[in-house]
Amino acid sequence: MARRSDSPPVVPDVIPRLPGWVTARADPADPVGAAFSAGAALHALDSLVRAEPVWAGAWRHRLALDCAAEACRMAGRTETQAALRDAWYLCPANGDPGPAGNLFAAWRRLAGQRPQAEAEGLATLAELMGLPGDMDWQAIAGMIDTAATSGRPAPLAAAAATAAIMALEPRTELLCWWLVDLVLARCLGWQRAVPLAMTSAFTPVFRVEGGRSKRIRPGDPQFGQVLCVALVEAVASALRDATTLSRRAAHLLEVAPKLRAKGASDVLDILLGDDALPGTFASRRLSRFASRRLFARLEQFEAVRELSGRASFRIYGL
Repeated sequence: MARRSDSPPVVPDVIPRLPGWVTARADPADPVGAAFSAGAALHALDSLVRAEPVWAGAWRHRLALDCAAEACRMAGRTETQAALRDAWYLCPANGDPGPAGNLFAAWRRLAGQRPQAEAEGLATLAELMGLPGDMDWQAIAGMIDTAATSGRPAPLAAAAATAAIMALEPRTELLCWWLVDLVLARCLGWQRAVPLAMTSAFTPVFRVEGGRSKRIRPGDPQFGQVLCVALVEAVASALRDATTLSRRAAHLLEVAPKLRAKGASDVLDILLGDDALPGTFASRRLSRFASRRLFARLEQFEAVRELSGRASFRIYGL
Protein backbone atom coordinates (compact mmCIF):
# COMPACT_ATOMS: atom_id res chain seq x y z
CA MET A 1 0.00 0.00 0.00
CA ALA A 2 1.47 3.33 -1.00
CA ARG A 3 1.89 5.94 1.69
CA ARG A 4 -0.05 9.13 0.91
CA SER A 5 1.52 12.39 2.02
CA ASP A 6 -1.90 13.94 2.64
CA SER A 7 -3.07 11.29 5.10
CA PRO A 8 -1.48 10.00 8.30
CA PRO A 9 0.06 6.52 8.13
CA VAL A 10 -1.94 3.74 9.74
CA VAL A 11 0.07 1.75 12.26
CA PRO A 12 -2.24 -0.33 14.50
CA ASP A 13 -1.37 -0.14 18.19
CA VAL A 14 -2.12 -3.82 18.74
CA ILE A 15 -1.86 -6.72 16.30
CA PRO A 16 -4.45 -9.45 17.01
CA ARG A 17 -3.13 -12.57 18.70
CA LEU A 18 -4.74 -15.96 18.83
CA PRO A 19 -5.69 -17.08 22.35
CA GLY A 20 -4.50 -20.48 23.45
CA TRP A 21 -7.93 -22.08 23.21
CA VAL A 22 -7.96 -21.50 19.44
CA THR A 23 -4.90 -23.65 18.82
CA ALA A 24 -5.94 -26.14 21.50
CA ARG A 25 -9.15 -26.96 19.64
CA ALA A 26 -7.42 -27.27 16.26
CA ASP A 27 -7.56 -31.05 16.02
CA PRO A 28 -7.93 -32.71 12.60
CA ALA A 29 -9.70 -35.62 14.27
CA ASP A 30 -12.45 -33.25 15.46
CA PRO A 31 -14.16 -31.64 12.45
CA VAL A 32 -16.31 -29.32 14.55
CA GLY A 33 -13.39 -28.13 16.67
CA ALA A 34 -11.19 -27.73 13.61
CA ALA A 35 -13.78 -25.60 11.82
CA PHE A 36 -14.42 -23.55 14.97
CA SER A 37 -10.70 -22.86 15.44
CA ALA A 38 -10.26 -21.90 11.79
CA GLY A 39 -13.17 -19.47 12.07
CA ALA A 40 -11.68 -17.85 15.16
CA ALA A 41 -8.27 -17.55 13.50
CA LEU A 42 -9.69 -16.06 10.32
CA HIS A 43 -11.73 -13.61 12.36
CA ALA A 44 -8.55 -12.34 14.01
CA LEU A 45 -6.85 -12.09 10.63
CA ASP A 46 -9.88 -10.33 9.15
CA SER A 47 -9.62 -7.48 11.65
CA LEU A 48 -6.01 -6.85 10.60
CA VAL A 49 -6.73 -7.15 6.88
CA ARG A 50 -9.57 -4.63 7.11
CA ALA A 51 -7.41 -2.17 9.05
CA GLU A 52 -5.07 -2.13 6.01
CA PRO A 53 -2.05 -0.75 7.90
CA VAL A 54 0.51 1.22 5.95
CA TRP A 55 2.89 -1.77 5.92
CA ALA A 56 0.27 -4.25 4.67
CA GLY A 57 1.92 -4.49 1.25
CA ALA A 58 5.27 -5.44 2.73
CA TRP A 59 3.55 -8.00 4.95
CA ARG A 60 1.64 -9.66 2.11
CA HIS A 61 4.66 -9.76 -0.18
CA ARG A 62 6.83 -11.23 2.55
CA LEU A 63 4.22 -13.94 3.07
CA ALA A 64 4.25 -14.43 -0.70
CA LEU A 65 7.99 -15.06 -0.48
CA ASP A 66 7.39 -17.73 2.18
CA CYS A 67 4.81 -19.39 -0.06
CA ALA A 68 7.04 -19.20 -3.13
CA ALA A 69 9.85 -21.01 -1.29
CA GLU A 70 7.48 -23.88 -0.50
CA ALA A 71 6.17 -23.81 -4.07
CA CYS A 72 9.75 -24.31 -5.27
CA ARG A 73 9.96 -27.37 -3.06
CA MET A 74 6.75 -28.76 -4.51
CA ALA A 75 8.04 -28.10 -8.02
CA GLY A 76 11.20 -30.05 -7.22
CA ARG A 77 13.40 -26.98 -7.04
CA THR A 78 15.96 -26.07 -4.36
CA GLU A 79 15.83 -22.26 -4.32
CA THR A 80 15.80 -20.63 -0.89
CA GLN A 81 14.12 -17.37 -0.01
CA ALA A 82 17.44 -15.58 -0.57
CA ALA A 83 17.72 -17.09 -4.05
CA LEU A 84 14.16 -16.07 -4.84
CA ARG A 85 14.90 -12.50 -3.81
CA ASP A 86 17.96 -12.49 -6.04
CA ALA A 87 15.99 -13.89 -8.98
CA TRP A 88 13.34 -11.21 -8.62
CA TYR A 89 15.05 -8.03 -7.42
CA LEU A 90 18.25 -8.39 -9.42
CA CYS A 91 16.47 -9.23 -12.66
CA PRO A 92 16.76 -6.45 -15.29
CA ALA A 93 13.61 -4.58 -16.20
CA ASN A 94 11.49 -6.71 -18.54
CA GLY A 95 13.96 -9.57 -18.05
CA ASP A 96 13.16 -13.20 -17.33
CA PRO A 97 13.60 -14.01 -13.61
CA GLY A 98 13.78 -17.73 -14.41
CA PRO A 99 11.53 -20.58 -13.22
CA ALA A 100 12.00 -19.85 -9.51
CA GLY A 101 11.53 -16.13 -10.00
CA ASN A 102 8.35 -16.84 -11.94
CA LEU A 103 7.01 -18.85 -9.01
CA PHE A 104 7.70 -15.85 -6.79
CA ALA A 105 5.90 -13.70 -9.37
CA ALA A 106 2.87 -15.98 -9.15
CA TRP A 107 2.53 -15.51 -5.40
CA ARG A 108 3.26 -11.79 -5.73
CA ARG A 109 0.26 -11.61 -8.05
CA LEU A 110 -1.82 -13.21 -5.32
CA ALA A 111 -0.62 -10.61 -2.79
CA GLY A 112 -0.97 -7.58 -5.03
CA GLN A 113 -4.11 -8.02 -7.11
CA ARG A 114 -7.82 -8.24 -6.48
CA PRO A 115 -8.85 -11.87 -5.82
CA GLN A 116 -10.58 -12.48 -9.13
CA ALA A 117 -10.44 -15.69 -11.15
CA GLU A 118 -10.66 -15.21 -14.90
CA ALA A 119 -9.70 -17.70 -17.58
CA GLU A 120 -7.02 -15.48 -19.13
CA GLY A 121 -5.44 -14.68 -15.77
CA LEU A 122 -5.41 -18.35 -14.76
CA ALA A 123 -3.67 -19.28 -18.01
CA THR A 124 -0.99 -16.65 -17.34
CA LEU A 125 -0.62 -17.90 -13.79
CA ALA A 126 -0.19 -21.49 -14.99
CA GLU A 127 2.56 -20.34 -17.32
CA LEU A 128 4.38 -18.71 -14.41
CA MET A 129 4.09 -21.97 -12.48
CA GLY A 130 5.40 -24.03 -15.38
CA LEU A 131 2.10 -25.89 -15.74
CA PRO A 132 0.71 -27.15 -19.05
CA GLY A 133 -1.42 -24.60 -20.87
CA ASP A 134 -3.91 -27.03 -22.42
CA MET A 135 -6.51 -26.83 -19.67
CA ASP A 136 -10.12 -25.66 -19.64
CA TRP A 137 -9.49 -22.37 -17.86
CA GLN A 138 -13.05 -21.16 -18.37
CA ALA A 139 -14.39 -24.20 -16.56
CA ILE A 140 -11.82 -23.82 -13.78
CA ALA A 141 -12.75 -20.15 -13.33
CA GLY A 142 -16.40 -21.18 -13.08
CA MET A 143 -15.60 -23.74 -10.39
CA ILE A 144 -13.82 -21.08 -8.36
CA ASP A 145 -16.76 -18.69 -8.62
CA THR A 146 -19.23 -21.42 -7.69
CA ALA A 147 -17.29 -22.37 -4.57
CA ALA A 148 -16.64 -18.76 -3.53
CA THR A 149 -20.34 -17.86 -3.74
CA SER A 150 -21.67 -21.10 -2.24
CA GLY A 151 -22.13 -19.67 1.25
CA ARG A 152 -20.03 -22.44 2.78
CA PRO A 153 -17.45 -21.59 5.46
CA ALA A 154 -14.39 -20.13 3.72
CA PRO A 155 -11.93 -23.03 4.27
CA LEU A 156 -14.53 -25.59 3.16
CA ALA A 157 -15.40 -23.50 0.11
CA ALA A 158 -11.70 -23.41 -0.78
CA ALA A 159 -11.45 -27.17 -0.34
CA ALA A 160 -14.54 -27.69 -2.52
CA ALA A 161 -13.02 -25.54 -5.28
CA THR A 162 -9.76 -27.47 -5.27
CA ALA A 163 -11.58 -30.82 -5.22
CA ALA A 164 -13.59 -29.87 -8.30
CA ILE A 165 -10.52 -28.55 -10.11
CA MET A 166 -8.34 -31.57 -9.29
CA ALA A 167 -11.12 -33.90 -10.49
CA LEU A 168 -11.20 -32.03 -13.80
CA GLU A 169 -7.44 -31.56 -14.13
CA PRO A 170 -5.10 -33.53 -11.81
CA ARG A 171 -2.05 -31.54 -12.97
CA THR A 172 -3.12 -28.45 -11.05
CA GLU A 173 -2.02 -29.20 -7.48
CA LEU A 174 0.40 -26.26 -7.28
CA LEU A 175 -2.24 -23.94 -8.70
CA CYS A 176 -4.80 -25.28 -6.22
CA TRP A 177 -2.66 -24.28 -3.25
CA TRP A 178 -2.55 -20.75 -4.73
CA LEU A 179 -6.30 -20.79 -5.24
CA VAL A 180 -7.03 -21.71 -1.62
CA ASP A 181 -5.98 -18.21 -0.57
CA LEU A 182 -7.88 -16.59 -3.42
CA VAL A 183 -11.11 -18.36 -2.46
CA LEU A 184 -10.61 -17.46 1.20
CA ALA A 185 -10.24 -13.80 0.21
CA ARG A 186 -13.33 -13.95 -2.00
CA CYS A 187 -15.43 -15.57 0.74
CA LEU A 188 -14.27 -13.07 3.37
CA GLY A 189 -14.70 -10.02 1.13
CA TRP A 190 -11.03 -8.94 1.19
CA GLN A 191 -9.64 -6.57 -1.41
CA ARG A 192 -6.35 -8.52 -1.47
CA ALA A 193 -5.59 -12.12 -0.59
CA VAL A 194 -3.17 -13.03 2.20
CA PRO A 195 -0.72 -15.74 1.03
CA LEU A 196 -0.97 -18.50 3.64
CA ALA A 197 -1.89 -21.98 2.48
CA MET A 198 1.22 -22.95 0.53
CA THR A 199 3.39 -22.65 3.64
CA SER A 200 1.41 -25.51 5.21
CA ALA A 201 1.67 -28.03 2.38
CA PHE A 202 4.57 -29.98 3.89
CA THR A 203 3.71 -29.56 7.56
CA PRO A 204 2.93 -32.65 9.67
CA VAL A 205 -0.80 -31.94 9.74
CA PHE A 206 -1.00 -32.84 6.02
CA ARG A 207 1.06 -36.00 6.41
CA VAL A 208 -0.85 -39.23 5.98
CA GLU A 209 -0.81 -41.20 9.21
CA GLY A 210 1.67 -44.03 8.97
CA GLY A 211 3.19 -42.75 5.75
CA ARG A 212 6.52 -40.96 5.56
CA SER A 213 6.27 -39.38 2.15
CA LYS A 214 2.54 -39.40 1.53
CA ARG A 215 0.59 -36.28 2.30
CA ILE A 216 -2.98 -35.07 2.03
CA ARG A 217 -3.42 -33.01 -1.13
CA PRO A 218 -6.10 -30.77 -2.61
CA GLY A 219 -8.89 -33.02 -3.79
CA ASP A 220 -8.41 -35.65 -1.08
CA PRO A 221 -11.52 -36.24 1.07
CA GLN A 222 -9.75 -35.09 4.27
CA PHE A 223 -8.34 -31.93 2.74
CA GLY A 224 -10.99 -29.48 3.96
CA GLN A 225 -10.89 -30.66 7.56
CA VAL A 226 -7.09 -30.69 7.68
CA LEU A 227 -6.94 -27.30 5.94
CA CYS A 228 -8.95 -25.82 8.81
CA VAL A 229 -6.29 -26.96 11.27
CA ALA A 230 -3.40 -25.83 9.05
CA LEU A 231 -4.90 -22.36 8.68
CA VAL A 232 -4.83 -21.83 12.44
CA GLU A 233 -1.04 -22.13 12.57
CA ALA A 234 -0.61 -20.26 9.28
CA VAL A 235 -2.66 -17.34 10.62
CA ALA A 236 -0.78 -17.39 13.94
CA SER A 237 2.52 -17.20 12.04
CA ALA A 238 1.23 -14.40 9.79
CA LEU A 239 0.13 -12.40 12.83
CA ARG A 240 3.56 -12.85 14.42
CA ASP A 241 5.13 -11.54 11.21
CA ALA A 242 2.70 -8.62 11.28
CA THR A 243 3.74 -7.74 14.82
CA THR A 244 7.40 -7.63 13.76
CA LEU A 245 6.72 -5.57 10.64
CA SER A 246 4.47 -3.18 12.53
CA ARG A 247 7.29 -2.42 14.95
CA ARG A 248 9.83 -1.97 12.15
CA ALA A 249 7.47 0.22 10.13
CA ALA A 250 6.81 2.42 13.14
CA HIS A 251 10.55 2.93 13.57
CA LEU A 252 11.00 3.72 9.88
CA LEU A 253 8.26 6.34 10.06
CA GLU A 254 9.86 7.83 13.18
CA VAL A 255 13.15 8.45 11.39
CA ALA A 256 11.54 9.60 8.12
CA PRO A 257 11.60 13.34 9.05
CA LYS A 258 15.39 13.11 9.43
CA LEU A 259 15.88 12.05 5.82
CA ARG A 260 16.98 14.93 3.61
CA ALA A 261 17.29 13.22 0.23
CA LYS A 262 14.86 14.25 -2.46
CA GLY A 263 12.85 11.22 -3.39
CA ALA A 264 13.27 9.58 0.01
CA SER A 265 9.50 9.17 0.15
CA ASP A 266 9.70 6.98 -2.97
CA VAL A 267 11.95 4.57 -1.09
CA LEU A 268 9.79 4.64 2.03
CA ASP A 269 6.66 3.89 0.02
CA ILE A 270 8.29 0.81 -1.49
CA LEU A 271 9.74 -0.39 1.82
CA LEU A 272 6.26 -0.20 3.34
CA GLY A 273 4.54 -1.69 0.32
CA ASP A 274 6.84 -4.49 -0.79
CA ASP A 275 9.09 -7.22 0.55
CA ALA A 276 12.31 -5.42 -0.44
CA LEU A 277 14.05 -3.32 -3.05
CA PRO A 278 17.60 -3.36 -4.48
CA GLY A 279 20.23 -0.98 -3.22
CA THR A 280 20.61 0.33 -6.77
CA PHE A 281 17.04 1.64 -6.80
CA ALA A 282 16.60 4.89 -8.71
CA SER A 283 13.58 7.03 -9.46
CA ARG A 284 12.85 10.29 -11.23
CA ARG A 285 13.78 12.16 -8.04
CA LEU A 286 16.51 9.87 -6.70
CA SER A 287 19.73 8.84 -8.44
CA ARG A 288 21.47 5.54 -7.71
CA PHE A 289 24.25 7.41 -5.92
CA ALA A 290 21.74 9.27 -3.75
CA SER A 291 19.90 5.99 -3.15
CA ARG A 292 23.04 4.31 -1.80
CA ARG A 293 23.58 7.24 0.56
CA LEU A 294 19.97 7.05 1.68
CA PHE A 295 20.19 3.35 2.46
CA ALA A 296 23.41 3.94 4.39
CA ARG A 297 21.58 6.56 6.41
CA LEU A 298 18.63 4.24 7.02
CA GLU A 299 20.99 1.48 8.15
CA GLN A 300 22.61 3.95 10.53
CA PHE A 301 19.18 4.58 12.04
CA GLU A 302 18.53 0.80 12.10
CA ALA A 303 15.39 1.51 10.08
CA VAL A 304 16.10 -1.05 7.34
CA ARG A 305 17.84 -4.41 7.11
CA GLU A 306 20.18 -5.62 4.41
CA LEU A 307 18.67 -8.94 3.37
CA SER A 308 21.21 -10.50 1.00
CA GLY A 309 24.26 -10.68 3.27
CA ARG A 310 26.49 -9.43 0.45
CA ALA A 311 28.79 -6.46 0.24
CA SER A 312 27.61 -5.78 -3.32
CA PHE A 313 24.23 -6.10 -5.06
CA ARG A 314 22.56 -5.34 -1.76
CA ILE A 315 18.83 -5.77 -1.10
CA TYR A 316 16.99 -3.88 1.63
CA GLY A 317 13.70 -4.31 3.43
CA LEU A 318 11.92 -3.72 6.71
